Amino acid sequence: MRKVSSFCDYFVILSGTSLRQVNAIAQGIEEDLVKDRIKSLSKVSPNDESGWIVLDFVSVVVHIFYKPTREFYSLERLWADAKRVRIPRSKED
Repeated sequence: MRKVSSFCDYFVILSGTSLRQVNAIAQGIEEDLVKDRIKSLSKVSPNDESGWIVLDFVSVVVHIFYKPTREFYSLERLWADAKRVRIPRSKED
Protein backbone atom coordinates (compact mmCIF):
# COMPACT_ATOMS: atom_id res chain seq x y z
CA MET A 1 0.00 0.00 0.00
CA ARG A 2 2.86 2.38 0.69
CA LYS A 3 3.33 3.13 -3.03
CA VAL A 4 -0.29 4.30 -3.37
CA SER A 5 -1.01 5.50 0.16
CA SER A 6 0.87 7.11 3.01
CA PHE A 7 -1.16 5.77 5.92
CA CYS A 8 -0.21 2.08 6.00
CA ASP A 9 1.97 -0.61 4.46
CA TYR A 10 -0.66 -3.32 4.06
CA PHE A 11 -4.39 -3.89 3.88
CA VAL A 12 -5.55 -7.32 4.95
CA ILE A 13 -8.97 -7.95 3.44
CA LEU A 14 -11.06 -10.94 4.42
CA SER A 15 -14.68 -11.89 4.73
CA GLY A 16 -17.03 -14.03 6.75
CA THR A 17 -20.28 -15.69 5.77
CA SER A 18 -22.29 -14.18 8.63
CA LEU A 19 -22.17 -11.13 10.88
CA ARG A 20 -21.46 -13.43 13.82
CA GLN A 21 -18.48 -14.91 12.00
CA VAL A 22 -17.18 -11.43 11.08
CA ASN A 23 -17.28 -10.46 14.77
CA ALA A 24 -15.60 -13.71 15.80
CA ILE A 25 -12.79 -13.17 13.29
CA ALA A 26 -12.21 -9.63 14.57
CA GLN A 27 -12.23 -10.79 18.17
CA GLY A 28 -9.83 -13.65 17.37
CA ILE A 29 -7.37 -11.34 15.64
CA GLU A 30 -7.44 -8.87 18.53
CA GLU A 31 -7.00 -11.63 21.13
CA ASP A 32 -4.08 -13.21 19.28
CA LEU A 33 -2.24 -9.94 18.73
CA VAL A 34 -2.76 -8.59 22.24
CA LYS A 35 -0.69 -11.58 23.45
CA ASP A 36 2.22 -9.94 21.60
CA ARG A 37 1.29 -6.53 23.03
CA ILE A 38 -0.11 -5.37 19.69
CA LYS A 39 -3.35 -3.44 20.07
CA SER A 40 -5.65 -2.00 17.47
CA LEU A 41 -6.09 1.77 17.43
CA SER A 42 -9.76 1.23 16.56
CA LYS A 43 -12.34 0.01 19.04
CA VAL A 44 -14.83 -2.62 17.92
CA SER A 45 -18.21 -3.30 19.44
CA PRO A 46 -18.49 -7.01 20.31
CA ASN A 47 -21.86 -7.17 18.54
CA ASP A 48 -21.10 -5.01 15.51
CA GLU A 49 -23.77 -5.41 12.82
CA SER A 50 -22.33 -3.09 10.17
CA GLY A 51 -20.87 -5.87 8.04
CA TRP A 52 -17.47 -4.16 7.95
CA ILE A 53 -15.01 -4.11 10.85
CA VAL A 54 -11.69 -2.27 10.57
CA LEU A 55 -8.77 -3.01 12.87
CA ASP A 56 -6.02 -0.40 12.63
CA PHE A 57 -2.58 -1.66 13.63
CA VAL A 58 -0.82 1.43 12.14
CA SER A 59 1.23 -0.18 9.37
CA VAL A 60 -1.39 -2.90 8.80
CA VAL A 61 -5.11 -2.17 8.45
CA VAL A 62 -7.38 -5.22 8.61
CA HIS A 63 -10.77 -5.06 6.87
CA ILE A 64 -13.17 -7.83 7.88
CA PHE A 65 -16.32 -7.91 5.79
CA TYR A 66 -19.61 -9.75 5.70
CA LYS A 67 -19.33 -11.25 2.20
CA PRO A 68 -22.14 -9.20 0.52
CA THR A 69 -20.71 -6.01 2.04
CA ARG A 70 -17.24 -6.85 0.70
CA GLU A 71 -18.68 -7.34 -2.78
CA PHE A 72 -20.54 -4.01 -2.57
CA TYR A 73 -17.55 -1.88 -1.48
CA SER A 74 -14.98 -3.81 -3.55
CA LEU A 75 -11.84 -2.43 -1.88
CA GLU A 76 -9.73 -4.59 -4.17
CA ARG A 77 -11.06 -2.57 -7.12
CA LEU A 78 -10.73 0.79 -5.35
CA TRP A 79 -7.09 0.09 -4.46
CA ALA A 80 -6.27 -1.80 -7.67
CA ASP A 81 -2.98 0.10 -8.09
CA ALA A 82 -1.60 -1.48 -4.92
CA LYS A 83 0.46 -4.63 -5.26
CA ARG A 84 -1.42 -7.76 -4.18
CA VAL A 85 0.25 -10.21 -1.82
CA ARG A 86 -1.60 -13.48 -1.41
CA ILE A 87 -1.08 -15.43 1.78
CA PRO A 88 -1.42 -19.18 1.32
CA ARG A 89 -3.83 -21.02 3.56
CA SER A 90 -2.28 -22.95 6.38
CA LYS A 91 -2.48 -26.75 6.44
CA GLU A 92 -4.84 -26.40 9.42
CA ASP A 93 -7.55 -24.74 7.25
